[in-house]
Amino acid sequence: MRDASFPVEVVRGVPVVAAPEEIDTTNADGLREALHQAAGDGSGTLVLDLTRTRFCDSAAIHALVDAHRRARGAGGQVLLAFSGTAVPRIFEITGIDRVIPGFPSVAEALAHVPAIEARPVVPLTRSYVGLGAFILLTWDFMVWRGWLVST
Repeated sequence: MRDASFPVEVVRGVPVVAAPEEIDTTNADGLREALHQAAGDGSGTLVLDLTRTRFCDSAAIHALVDAHRRARGAGGQVLLAFSGTAVPRIFEITGIDRVIPGFPSVAEALAHVPAIEARPVVPLTRSYVGLGAFILLTWDFMVWRGWLVST
């Protein structure tokens, strides 16, 4: 029987979720829950330790993308630590490596936390939304009046 648990350890204030050797449809919900709970324990930034993981399927990718969206919404980020070639190749094929930062070890992922935490997160406030709506309405009006040609 596979080890389907996802223990969480807090290292220097950052939750580190350890993944088993395989993540698939049978345990992806456990991963999703562990990532969700870990993100709620701090600033939203967390590390997923995939150094033991040799296989993950689309259910695992879904859980990662969900965790990434939640973390970004909370002003944090998911960082991945993985070794070997199988998991990084899956992330390369699916494009996850361009969205979620990956590192060869948990220590290296943790070393990047202060730089990420120090970056200001600009919330999408009502004033930004209002400015965007104003620009779009102005553009539409100018096209309607014939002052601009819409392409």
